[in-house]
Amino acid sequence: MIGDGWAGEPATRPGEYGDVPQRPRRVAIVTGSRADFGLLEPVIEACRERPLLEPLVIAAGSHLVGPTLTYREVAARFEVIDKVPMQVAGRTGRAADVEALGRGIQRLGRVLEFHQPDWTVVLGDRIEAMAAATAASVGGFALAHIHGGDRAEGVADEAMRHAITKLAHLHLAASEHSAERIRRMGEPPETVHLVGSPALDGLDAIEAMEDEPFEELGSPELLVLMHPIGRTNEAEEAIMSGVLAACAGRRALALMPNFDAGRVGIVRAIEAWGGPHRYHLARPQFIALLKRLARDGGVLVGNSSAALIEASALRLPSADIGPRQGGRETAGNVLHAQSESAEEIRATIERAGGIDRDTIADSFGDGHAGARIASILERVDPGAPGFTRKRCVY
Repeated sequence: MIGDGWAGEPATRPGEYGDVPQRPRRVAIVTGSRADFGLLEPVIEACRERPLLEPLVIAAGSHLVGPTLTYREVAARFEVIDKVPMQVAGRTGRAADVEALGRGIQRLGRVLEFHQPDWTVVLGDRIEAMAAATAASVGGFALAHIHGGDRAEGVADEAMRHAITKLAHLHLAASEHSAERIRRMGEPPETVHLVGSPALDGLDAIEAMEDEPFEELGSPELLVLMHPIGRTNEAEEAIMSGVLAACAGRRALALMPNFDAGRVGIVRAIEAWGGPHRYHLARPQFIALLKRLARDGGVLVGNSSAALIEASALRLPSADIGPRQGGRETAGNVLHAQSESAEEIRATIERAGGIDRDTIADSFGDGHAGARIASILERVDPGAPGFTRKRCVY
């Protein structure tokens, strides 16, 4: 396993994992949502800076669904070589996810066959990553997986994340706990690399949000970000209504949820609430807002993984609600509500606000994951004999 206490890049040497490539390795990086793009940006950038890597950015899934069309953010930063529609606007639910997954596998299979990448890179556990991983593995393309080995219940997130691990040939783990979990799943130890989370890359370059844009958002004390967990729209609406009721008397800003089953219910609750809300904040704005909240004594409320990763690095207290992040590795910034009642959520928010920020210790790296990942993709030879043949080590 590569990784030296987060100190600099991995200690790789030319030829250590095969010959240095004679041409740039083509690295297909598949982004499927606003959430994973923020983490993949530093990976794409690091690949672009290395003469022996050629990043090929593919935008899929919810990037292409309105009203936000976050594909535009991807295209504004990088050349997008292909787009892969999966979800259908206005259709959500588990059955719709199954259909979207099928479309994604089929279309991504054609995209990979056309572009012939040396590597295919996916991050996390969503259906876009699952579609790309399946297409790459079945299609015979070397697959690298970022943030494998994590635990997070989600909708079907836990199952999909670990399924992607068993499809992948190279594992880029965000923490030592996750790396050990991958090894215990029977993956060859030499394919498991501790790199940290790219979610922490570039945080130092973003300043806390200034007064004017902060005031335009309502000068929030609480940022509410709740994603659905696959319940009915009615159930998700009731839970979200309780979350917003728990914020009464405090200045709160709500962000719209992802496109998982139950989204419609959460959107209905936010619209009925009538308070300040946004469909989406671009990552620099989002991080700037988190920094402002951390500086001013605010709290992040909901069930986003940002509470466990970015917020922990920024020492922002968070109130975690419901089972979506069940089993996830947490730092001292997160308090979990014991129920989803408005009373318990309100009490958890109050307790979170009183956390001693000096006790918060992040475990997801030092902010140089993108460079580590690019170095490994450059050094490990995906064309080495037998590299893409999977075998459980026990």
